[in-house]
Parts: sequence; C-alpha cells; structure tokens
Amino acid sequence: MEIIKNNILIVDDHPFIIEGYKNAITRYNPKDYDFEIMQAKDCKSGYEVIMDPGTADFDVAFLDISMPAYEEKEIYSGEDLAKLIMDHMPNCKIILLTMYTELLKIKTIIRTINPSGLVIKNDLTFDELLYAFDKVMKNHTYYSQSVVEMLKKSPKDSIEIDQFDEQILFHLSKGTKIDEIPHYIPISLKAIIRRIVNLKELLNIKTGMDDDLVKVAKSKKLI
Repeated sequence: MEIIKNNILIVDDHPFIIEGYKNAITRYNPKDYDFEIMQAKDCKSGYEVIMDPGTADFDVAFLDISMPAYEEKEIYSGEDLAKLIMDHMPNCKIILLTMYTELLKIKTIIRTINPSGLVIKNDLTFDELLYAFDKVMKNHTYYSQSVVEMLKKSPKDSIEIDQFDEQILFHLSKGTKIDEIPHYIPISLKAIIRRIVNLKELLNIKTGMDDDLVKVAKSKKLI
C-alpha cells in the first residue's frame, strides 16, 4: 500500500500543546501516512510560514484562536491565519482550537471560517484529538461536545451581535462618521471597519452601503 504524505501546520503559543498535537498526529495510522509537521508559535511566525514561497501547501492546519498578534500585517488571531490559508491554500483542512465558550463567538467562527474542525480546549483529551483528526482526515466535519451543545440551544435563524457591534450600528444610525467612532468605542478604526464588513456579510448587505446596513439592522431590531 502506498504511503500518503501530508503536510501539517500547527500554530499555538504553548509549546507543550504543540507537542501534544504532534504526538497524536504521528500515532495516527503510521503505516499509511507520512506526516511532515511544521509549527509556529504566534501570528507573526504563522504568517511567515504560510506566506513563505518555499512552503508546500498544507493538507491540515491546527490553529489556536488566541495568540499574540502580528499587527503590521493585520493578523490578530488564529481566525485571521485561517482566512489567509483559505486564500492561499484553499484545499487545506482547518482545525480551530479555542478557550472561548460564548455562543456568539462560536457561531461567528463557523459562519466566517466554516472550519473542518472546531474544538473547545476544555473538551480536549488525547483520544478526543485523535478522533477529531480522524474525522477531518476522512473529510468529515468535527465539532467538540461543548460546541455541539451550544449550537443545540441556539435558535436556528437567530442573529446575535456583541456590544461593540451594537454600538457601531447605533453610531452609524446617528450619522457618526466611521473615522469618528473610535472616539466613542474603545477599539481601533481598523477593528471597527472589519466589524462593519462582517456585519454587512452577516446581514447579507449586497450594496456595501452603510445606510443599507443601518436599515436592515433596524428591521431586525438590532438597533
């Protein structure tokens, strides 16, 4: 039987967690697979590995969501690295790992990334990691138990936004210019612009107009 070669990327700012992932991967059907594993410790080193012209496309990427940012390239999290991979290596299967347990955050990750795997770290055991990896390798989607339970409790068609999004919509509805909103909300202009883009995607605003965003948000009682 021919051995299948796979390139794996692991990005996490905790070295012992990286070692745990590597141990699980190397024990997965070693007679059938040969894994080439590359690792990075933060958004900057992850970005450099992904964008290196000499890097072969990855087959699977394990990405922690919360890591030190690479602000120069506007890479603030594992989600941003995932989007970078989606642009440059569209066939790569992405497994996101997080400590977040807020429903809004989980639903946002699924909506914007649609990862092959989404794992709450508190759910993670060695056996669970092997099981998740097996599901993803077989082209299935894997959500850990906490993710499944959260999604079960959420109304299917509900739209949920956080406090910053609500404040952005409020100020847009009052005619506040986008570059003035940081005077009222303690996040950067870049973050506000990114949130507005995400809100337009969430609410299916085709025109890209802020007025249309406000109109639809009002109709859905988000402001």
